[in-house]
Amino acid sequence: MPVVPRRRSHWVLELVIVVVVALVVAALVRAFVAQAFYIPSGSMEQTLEKNDWILVSKLGNYFGSIDHGEVVVFKDPGGWLPAQLQSTNDFRQGLEFIGVAPKSTEGDLVKRVIGVGGDHVTCCDSQGRVNVNGQPLDENYLYPGNAPSDAPAGCDGQFDVEVPVGYLWVMGDHREISEDSRCQRGDLRFVPEDNVRGRAVLVVWPATHWSLLGIPGIFDSLN
Repeated sequence: MPVVPRRRSHWVLELVIVVVVALVVAALVRAFVAQAFYIPSGSMEQTLEKNDWILVSKLGNYFGSIDHGEVVVFKDPGGWLPAQLQSTNDFRQGLEFIGVAPKSTEGDLVKRVIGVGGDHVTCCDSQGRVNVNGQPLDENYLYPGNAPSDAPAGCDGQFDVEVPVGYLWVMGDHREISEDSRCQRGDLRFVPEDNVRGRAVLVVWPATHWSLLGIPGIFDSLN
């Protein structure tokens, strides 16, 4: 029995339905499961290099607390960035929307969690180490040649803070160029947990940088 070709209008309708469903699924995955982000700066070197793509898991936002040592992407608490940065490239925004291109962290920030709510965080002890609740951190992930207390001009290399409940104290691995919690004043030094978009779990691009982003062992006794 001969096959009767479908009318063109039916084919177009099916294509539209498939595209819409795919976009909805992609949007749900980005909103609730995982999203790719692009790293535009060197503040987390060498853990994350400039121009890396990372995969950020959002599942922990709903099923678990934020742990010491995690690398997180978060929304600017206010005043950390000179101005809200937005992509002006409509083509790139379209690629980001459908998930082909990673979202840039230019409008967000990526740092390592050093202190969580209730922690006492200080820098530095007699050996030049950051301490959390009296426990010294031997931070072997820091950028080569950086001391724990290195900081950009105008930021506090030495500090003694109590982290409010529901907030985080975060720092970059490339200490001498990272404008992080040490560079803010008052309550703006701390990142609300609700501002966290997700945990970085994997460097996905370039292929030569592929690596899992686990929690360094120095934080085991704190989590």
